[in-house]
Amino acid sequence: MGDFLHMGGYAFYVWASYLLGLVVVVVNLWQPRRAEREVWRQLKRRRRNEERMNESETP
Repeated sequence: MGDFLHMGGYAFYVWASYLLGLVVVVVNLWQPRRAEREVWRQLKRRRRNEERMNESETP
């Protein structure tokens, strides 16, 4: 098991590559969800503003 984890002297590079790959995957999953939430917030804000504008225009 120790030999596997040591990876023939290249453990730092191998495990750093795995870690970097994991970070990229996590960011690729997280970023679109965050962007979608922001779009929904903007749409809700726009709808509220339009409703306020419509209420103020109505005599």
